[in-house]
Amino acid sequence: MSISLVIGIALAALYLLFLFWYGGRGSPLAQAEIDRTLSQLEGGSTHKADPESLAQLRKVLSNDDGREFVMHNLVRWRSKALYPPGSTYGDDVQAADTRYGRAIIWPLLKRASLVMMVARNAGRFIDDGQSLPWTYIAMVRYRSRRDFLRFVVETEQGNLFMHKWAAIEHTQVFPVQPIISLFAVRLMVGMLLALLALGLTRLIG
Repeated sequence: MSISLVIGIALAALYLLFLFWYGGRGSPLAQAEIDRTLSQLEGGSTHKADPESLAQLRKVLSNDDGREFVMHNLVRWRSKALYPPGSTYGDDVQAADTRYGRAIIWPLLKRASLVMMVARNAGRFIDDGQSLPWTYIAMVRYRSRRDFLRFVVETEQGNLFMHKWAAIEHTQVFPVQPIISLFAVRLMVGMLLALLALGLTRLIG
């Protein structure tokens, strides 16, 4: 077996493993699974017990098709971070938001949930004067609503949302389904592996 063929097979296998991890096409959530998992969020912190938040989450999960989606986040910071009484953290709002961002990297990444974009508000254009002046927007890709639900449960149990709500005064979060997107991760990874195969073949050959 030639070296070129071995390299091709190895990188093809690596790409298949990537596709399995990256996912994006799974089975929809069953109602029993939704009920069982949401019950873990009831009781405990204020946000766990918030009936409105639970109802909104249930609505997002109810129309699950098992496919990947993007969660669109609009964020407005507080003037100062607001932690629970007795907290040892300061009132630096950017520091609070940064703590949350760093804490969720692994819970997101292990589920192939990727931050597609984070962008600061750079001004206003078409505006009716009634919308909030958002601090920034963030777009996060999830393999499925099941992954999103598991992410929410994990971050709640780890009390990571404490940093989020310490920083955020207002937020709007809603799922979107891309129609046209240049964020083609599968294609980019495939092209990188193909270039790697070509480079290794030339180097060894």
